[in-house]
Amino acid sequence: MQFLPTNIYSVASVREIDRAAIEDHGIEGYTLMQRAGEAAVRAACGRFPEAKCWQVICGAGNNGGDGYVVARLAANDGIVVSVLTLVDPDALTGDVAKARADFVAEGGVVAPWIGELDSDADLLVDAVLGSGLERDVSGVFADAVNAINAHPARVHAMDIATGIHGDTGVVMGCAVKADLTTTFVGLKAGLFLGSGPDHCGQITYAGLDIGDDIRSGVAALYRRIDDGLLAKALPRRARGAHKGDFGHVLVVGGGPGMPGAARLCAEAALRSGAGRVSIATHRAHAASMCAARPELMCHGVSSAAELRTLLDKADVVAFGPGLGQTDWARECYDVLAQDKRPAVWDADALNLLAANPATAENRIITPHPGEAATLLGIDNAAIQSDRPAALGALTGRYAGVPVLKGAATLIGSDSGVPWVCTAGNPGMATAGMGDVLTGVVAALLAQGLPLETAAAAGVEVHALAGDLAATAGERGLIASDVIDALRAAVNP
Repeated sequence: MQFLPTNIYSVASVREIDRAAIEDHGIEGYTLMQRAGEAAVRAACGRFPEAKCWQVICGAGNNGGDGYVVARLAANDGIVVSVLTLVDPDALTGDVAKARADFVAEGGVVAPWIGELDSDADLLVDAVLGSGLERDVSGVFADAVNAINAHPARVHAMDIATGIHGDTGVVMGCAVKADLTTTFVGLKAGLFLGSGPDHCGQITYAGLDIGDDIRSGVAALYRRIDDGLLAKALPRRARGAHKGDFGHVLVVGGGPGMPGAARLCAEAALRSGAGRVSIATHRAHAASMCAARPELMCHGVSSAAELRTLLDKADVVAFGPGLGQTDWARECYDVLAQDKRPAVWDADALNLLAANPATAENRIITPHPGEAATLLGIDNAAIQSDRPAALGALTGRYAGVPVLKGAATLIGSDSGVPWVCTAGNPGMATAGMGDVLTGVVAALLAQGLPLETAAAAGVEVHALAGDLAATAGERGLIASDVIDALRAAVNP
């Protein structure tokens, strides 16, 4: 993947960076538009070198201006370019009008939209509507979006795919399905949230030579977890290291008839570098778990006293995989609700927590949207419609570090700027993936990382392992495949 910056902004914040560059630092708006066009042409030629016949579809705003610059520069490079406009070109003003005039002055022809695209085009450039969209796409704009999606050519979107809300990633009526998006000035949240990833394709970024000093006064909405965080969190080990240096994880789970989840969690913890991993499980499962993976220390427990004995030897607890909500599970809950060790809680541990809400600063909770809805007493749709608000509510009600799983997993932060994971793939939407994540995060806690860092790095390691495991295809990916890929992901 091409380098992407850490900070992700709201559309309003990107607009402020743009304003500051122009008004406070004397960079002309048309200069930025030129730079955007240059970056987009480079990105398109790099991704689609075989495309020699481009059609650019332009709207009225700066997005359309970017399109005119792209058309002019691509034509200068010997590419056959045609341009369609969805608006009256005589109504254009400012930098957009200048970009169109420069294109025409160099022999370019701008044709009005009449409902059809060039059937010979092998690349379509979406320069219709930018990231400031606030109402549903309609009229000729919707017609153009539908025509772009029906065309067999590859699609390159300027800044963000037309129809995607720049802050939320929600589809505003209809949206272009792009193969590549070149985004400018700052990363927009809508590229990564909601339906954004499905519609924007591969993301390339161009900062347009706007200095970091200009961006420094503008608050980010999220921070993207990147390779730098992993490299800092997971340095090379000392030659003289021993297993005691890397912590002892105790997995508590595997209630009656549900041993698999605890086994997946425990094995993921081992593969993520924990020095030792034990499992406290229902007595019926201990022997079979040991036979399947002898490196795990499996203990059948039937009383609070037996669990406390195991806890005394552990550094970190992973609580919930396959737990169930039986009397056995509740007895485990009563013990662990009072424990002060660093812990990761998931699955039925969260359902039990929802019935007995309590704060704990030593705890990472990892709900999927359904579990988050239970924890907050609202419905799943409310969680998904405003995931950042849900993350904040989880922090307020339960403290510690919440991890709201899903596409673009969010991780709470003491800084007030949540982390977001942009790795991972749809193949990971299958049983057991959450149990693997719990084990990964617990292992990083055991290796001495603070809660927030362990949560963010663990989510990223899990997602990167999922991407490695999906190289043979997303459909049919299983949790064990991700465990097999963890060792590569946890050694950056």
